[in-house]
Amino acid sequence: MTTTSLQLNNGVVMPALGFGVFQSSPEETAAAVETALKTGYRHIDTAAAYRNEREVGEGIRRSGLDRSEVFIETKVWVSDYGYDQTLHAFDKAAGKLGVEQIDLLILHQPAPKAFDKTIAAYRALEKLLSEGKVRSIGISNFMPRHLAELIEHTDVVPAVNQIELHPYFTQPEVQQADAEYGILTQAWSPIGGITFYPGWGNEDRKSTLTDPVLREIADAHGKTPAQVMLRWHLRQGRSAIPKSVNPARIAENFDVFDFELSAEEITRIDALDTGVRVGPDPDERDPLSLGIVIPEA
Repeated sequence: MTTTSLQLNNGVVMPALGFGVFQSSPEETAAAVETALKTGYRHIDTAAAYRNEREVGEGIRRSGLDRSEVFIETKVWVSDYGYDQTLHAFDKAAGKLGVEQIDLLILHQPAPKAFDKTIAAYRALEKLLSEGKVRSIGISNFMPRHLAELIEHTDVVPAVNQIELHPYFTQPEVQQADAEYGILTQAWSPIGGITFYPGWGNEDRKSTLTDPVLREIADAHGKTPAQVMLRWHLRQGRSAIPKSVNPARIAENFDVFDFELSAEEITRIDALDTGVRVGPDPDERDPLSLGIVIPEA
């Protein structure tokens, strides 16, 4: 039976299924977050670089839920890496979100060309953790070698590593490394949205939503391919962060706790892995070259 929550390596309990707001415009974000929380989500994932933290906070307040009922996760962008800069990045994020404490604060990219700043940024996260300003800390898009170097130079093992992970790209080596360190793997693009979002990959790319294996399994359960993919993540103990601004899709993505996938179905989905990354390679693209600067709160 799939659990609805996961315990991180520092004992913090996190809802397994989160609601993402990547590429959600500020105009749409507050309403989408409010809808998600009223649907039943209790975990919201955003990032400084998404430019919608303020609207995430507004959506949480509109929901009427007590702050303690919502798990908030956000990310520090690389332009704010460095010890003092990252301490201030927390102030910016907390100010925009309208909260005093963030449940999970993670580094958005490994930035291997400036990894000394990455290490300094993570040490700042450790300080924020020790001061109780954040409840847990983590990383995103870290490959095994980045992870090994980070752990060698810091004290607190990350609680979460958020990576591109869907049936067409499962990153088994990263998942294995995470498991060996006791790090929870969290999937961004968990239903393979990056395989069909405009502007990503080649125009002849194949959408996970039309995959015949996923459609067959979905039909057998009276579910959609998206629901099957989310169940696949949860069944294997991962956290997943689907995103949508469509109320019907938001509800659909949350309706995944009333069916089970068989071991044979899990194996069939695992076999869809192509080993081909669709999103940016954290070793090849220098995120600083994007020129993103995070404004003050």
